[in-house]
Amino acid sequence: MKSTIGNHLKISIWGGSHEPAIGVEITGIPPGTEIDMNQLEAFLKRRAPGNSFFATKRKEPDIPVPLKGLTPLNSTSRTKTMIVTEDPISLEIRNTDTRSRDYKLLRSIPRPGHADYTARIRYGKNLNMAGGGPFSARMTAPLCIAGGIALQILQKQGISIGAHIYSISDAKDTPFDPVSTTSCLLESLKQKDMAVISDKSKLEMQKKIWLAMEDKDSVGGIIEVCALNVPAGIGGAMYDGLESVLAPIFFGIPAVKGLEFGAGFQAAAFTGSENNDVFYYDDSTVKTKTNNHGGILGGITTGMPLIARLAFKPTPSIAKEQDSVDLDKHENTKLRIKGRHDPCVVIRAVPIAEAAMALGILDCIMEVK
Repeated sequence: MKSTIGNHLKISIWGGSHEPAIGVEITGIPPGTEIDMNQLEAFLKRRAPGNSFFATKRKEPDIPVPLKGLTPLNSTSRTKTMIVTEDPISLEIRNTDTRSRDYKLLRSIPRPGHADYTARIRYGKNLNMAGGGPFSARMTAPLCIAGGIALQILQKQGISIGAHIYSISDAKDTPFDPVSTTSCLLESLKQKDMAVISDKSKLEMQKKIWLAMEDKDSVGGIIEVCALNVPAGIGGAMYDGLESVLAPIFFGIPAVKGLEFGAGFQAAAFTGSENNDVFYYDDSTVKTKTNNHGGILGGITTGMPLIARLAFKPTPSIAKEQDSVDLDKHENTKLRIKGRHDPCVVIRAVPIAEAAMALGILDCIMEVK
């Protein structure tokens, strides 16, 4: 199964959680573009399973392997730099730690909160849904290949993107300053095992996850992602707006159920005078004193920090016994899920949000150029 998105930068993600491989084809990257594979692998490692006590114990190295359109720039270079030689390019990741036996029962008994039931209605019995199949969070690895490449391209243009765990359950981190968040802060978050600004918040979040694990349950949360130095004038009206471009990429991330930009839903409680961000000149640059608009007005960037928040539902695969149905026997039944699952997907979702943000921004920048 293949899933495709993008206009000027098009990505097609293929494979499944327990297929031999997963991968991505990327159309629109100009030939001659250099890609640092060491940097890309380091980015993928932040998302990879098995790196945290609070993550799935599935162990995958997630090494991207070029299939098409990429050639080593220098075979003796330690940086493993590749150069784009044709359009499109394609890369894959081999799945090495699958345990499909854990999902044998789920062929006929759908997991509550998961795509098992709807996938069977839409695609029939033959779709390989082991590990979640093409609906699994595993599919965010090839998304991060494309996003990691986009991040490198944007970085060369002076654009910084970073994210943190805004909340897990009702434990909240310090939010980004909507006006004066710095690139140094964004970079520092990428060095942490849990991307939070406040260490106190980290302990509270870990406690929430631990209590859920003890109860054989899971918890959800929110990721806040920020892009700095995005030029004003990127995007367009209505469906060409940057929010419209970013929204389907964000919602393509499994478990994302909510999205807001800037003040978001809170703006609904404001008056116009409270919500409006007044303009002023900083030397010759137009800025706003506040940033309730989250860096976007009318679908077009203002040059202020671009800020979005993504709400992730709790992991649906939990060990606690649940009610379900047997679709083959046409009867009600009980389900106790086995396997290796994240008690909270939010921890590993931070680089995924960065990747998605980078893809949408680069797509819109390519339109302007």
